[in-house]
Amino acid sequence: MNKVKIIGLIITISSILASCQMPLHSEYHTMDTDGWHQDSAVTFDFGIDDTDMHYDMIVHMRHTERFPYQNMWLFTELHTPNDSIVMRDTIEFYLADERGVWLGNGGMGRKDMPVLYMENILLPDTGLYHLTIRQGMREERLREVTEVGLEILRHKQ
Repeated sequence: MNKVKIIGLIITISSILASCQMPLHSEYHTMDTDGWHQDSAVTFDFGIDDTDMHYDMIVHMRHTERFPYQNMWLFTELHTPNDSIVMRDTIEFYLADERGVWLGNGGMGRKDMPVLYMENILLPDTGLYHLTIRQGMREERLREVTEVGLEILRHKQ
């Protein structure tokens, strides 16, 4: 391989790596095989040590292709380190398009749907935050959800 090709390869790999963002926090909870009960909350704990940094939060919903709905509702609560509630929210997002074709990534009967939950936010305090997520569907036990995840990224300016 000549030097021009090697330098081109190094530049290409460097730009790919620079565009990829390593999460500051990444965590998944495996759901009960009997289904995600309405009263069962999933809690994510994550530390913040820079209140000047802007963050993006992405919720990941992993489900089987037997999931019976096109969309999903979630109820969230974000608690600060002193345990006050910063934000309560209800999110609706789509897992399949209007023709029933699954969105997201995956194969082998499983899908991972990333949902931008919060973008470009500042968190007011340093310390341990808690994000609690509950399913907000009409079913008492929501079946075919396999995992719920949270990724926290540094917001790209």
